[in-house]
Amino acid sequence: MASESSSFHLLDERIQRFIWAEGWEELRDAQEKAIPLVLRAEQDVIIAAATAAGKTEAAFFPALTHLLAADGEGLIVYVSPLKALINDQFGRLERLCEQLEIPVWPWHGDVSANVKTRFLAKRHGVLLITPESLEALLCNRGSSVGTVFERVTFFVVDELHAFIGSERGKQLQSLMHRIERTLERKVPRIGLSATLGDMRLAGQFLRPGGEPAQVNSAAAGTELKVLVKGYEEPLVVKSEGDDASEEDVEPITPGQVAAHLFKALRGTNNLVFPNSRRQVEQYTHLLTRMCESERVPNEFWPHHGSLSKEIRAETEAALKQKELPATALCTNTLELGIDIGAVKSVAQIGPPPSVASLRQRLGRSGRRKGEPAILRGYCIEDALGPRASLRDKLRLDTVQTAAMISLLVNKWFEPPRVQGVHLSTLVQQLLSAIAQRGGVMAGEAYGLLCGPAAPFTGLSTQEFVDLLRHLGHKELLTQDSSGALLHGRVGEKFVNHYSFYAAFASEEEFRVVAGGKTLGSLPVDQMLLPGQRILFAGRTWHVDEVDEQQKAIYVTRAPGGAPPMFSGGVGRTHTKVRQRMRELLEETSSPAFLDAVAQRFLTQARAAYSNLRLASEFALDQGKELMLMTWLGDAANEAVACLLISRGFVAFPSGPGVEVVKGERSTQGILDALADIAAADTPPLDVLLADVKNLAREKWDWALPDALLRKAYASLYLDLDEGLAWVRQVTGGRQS
Repeated sequence: MASESSSFHLLDERIQRFIWAEGWEELRDAQEKAIPLVLRAEQDVIIAAATAAGKTEAAFFPALTHLLAADGEGLIVYVSPLKALINDQFGRLERLCEQLEIPVWPWHGDVSANVKTRFLAKRHGVLLITPESLEALLCNRGSSVGTVFERVTFFVVDELHAFIGSERGKQLQSLMHRIERTLERKVPRIGLSATLGDMRLAGQFLRPGGEPAQVNSAAAGTELKVLVKGYEEPLVVKSEGDDASEEDVEPITPGQVAAHLFKALRGTNNLVFPNSRRQVEQYTHLLTRMCESERVPNEFWPHHGSLSKEIRAETEAALKQKELPATALCTNTLELGIDIGAVKSVAQIGPPPSVASLRQRLGRSGRRKGEPAILRGYCIEDALGPRASLRDKLRLDTVQTAAMISLLVNKWFEPPRVQGVHLSTLVQQLLSAIAQRGGVMAGEAYGLLCGPAAPFTGLSTQEFVDLLRHLGHKELLTQDSSGALLHGRVGEKFVNHYSFYAAFASEEEFRVVAGGKTLGSLPVDQMLLPGQRILFAGRTWHVDEVDEQQKAIYVTRAPGGAPPMFSGGVGRTHTKVRQRMRELLEETSSPAFLDAVAQRFLTQARAAYSNLRLASEFALDQGKELMLMTWLGDAANEAVACLLISRGFVAFPSGPGVEVVKGERSTQGILDALADIAAADTPPLDVLLADVKNLAREKWDWALPDALLRKAYASLYLDLDEGLAWVRQVTGGRQS
């Protein structure tokens, strides 16, 4: 190895011996490239490589070599999004570090106080920690932060993509920045990820304003085998005047999908991704019942965030042990790098949340040499009847699944979402900084959190002053006679509760309530407003009221009309995906990975697309509603809807377009309004978002003044430039 490798000889001899003892024949591509960059400890580095391509070693071999060369007394802080991942990495790193006489310290909520006390006494080695535990450390040991981290040499951020674009990501940026400000020096940051759509944007996340060195592994791609199966749910035939609820009729397709999963997956280790926790429970129930009826040992295990730690650990243990096969039915909890060993295949029921997510999931399969990665997709569509909805006619789930897989094969996936200002997290970090320092002056706080290279640079001094005043009214902050900011009566209660350390709120769904009866709950990642129609439990409902405090949507039955395309969602769809869907509908050849039923769905979708003349028409008159087919992503569709709302319309994003309630207006009136929007200046956010109800999405949004809440929401959920570009394009085309 030494003769062929340009990097192996740079490593400490004890690490070289460890590599030989492990039987490695060569360093991986990512390791060869990363070792000389990390070793110098002079710059930030991003290491992007496929799952199981040796990213952890690419960071730790050179980082540990650097520590050993500098007397072994330095500190590497490794930050992970998951406690389970820390436990895995502890096992991997301890074997190596034991031989180097470097201590490894896991630190999260389940680690004993004894281990944490021993780390605080020694303060060197490798610290494995979550953002929440790092937050608690800064809050509770504020006066000694400089001492605890005085020897820190590297921050290593694992699963970088899981942090980008989230409250936790902003929190982590802020925590690293605050530690550096305390130390009065930069600490090199190393980001590790399998899924980064744009390395430049990822670099901006790792250090705002920075330009890290990039390692993009050119390791050979695994062979990919894909099959997408279609299943058709028969029509529920009701006699005239029969008001029996569709939800009283048990759908047959989940049982058919479960039967195929049972037959195809038994005897091997696999991951199955339905699109909700409820579906995880449903399919696990169906499959365990099949094991019982066949009198065979159960091989199917659930895994999602609402399950207890013990049940999740049971599933992870079943996957890891080699004696008996096991398949996990899971949400995105098993997307990340928890060590569950190799799986033979991945199954996706319905369209995945994103192409990046699909790539991450698929990275679990085909990890053994010579084995292909296997993806099974399952698309369920309703049979077409006389009242078929536009969603059904266009077979949108099948078309979206096919579009996402074709983009995956072409190596495209969504770029990181770095534009969010996450002012909710600014509130938390301000309260945290006060806890750390025992009080802070307003100018000092602004410089720390909003100054150059800080995580919240998009906020002006006036906006910061407005925020402080508002937090004072909420009794989250107060000011003493010297002008120092301190915790107010309410702020103190929050900061002294363990739940404060998490920057994000646990996922909450909105209850759907009709006539005082709760029908169920719905994940909502798009805006809602009274007058909108939603599809729930197979029926169309009119939204009467949105109660943000109680997380409730009050509805009544919507009479007649075309069913809406809004039905909650599992993720926000990118414009590139919708454009690829449109391309598939306009092409004549079909992807080879679709089975006969899925091919039939695509053929039906193409016929509907042609009959509706959607290649040239963008406005579909559906009686009481006008459907604007934009074929844009959710952020641009939401912007188009907001532009129409600001003109007095009830409009909302709906799948690949925007639905507009006509009311007293004609189709021509709506088209004229679009032309006016195209010609006018962009309205300010207070006008644009005046009537949108569920703007508070993040944990501390309730504490923001209205203007900053709108700014935070728009930065995350609206793409005004893309939405306006579409409006100008279609109205320009109509006028010419």
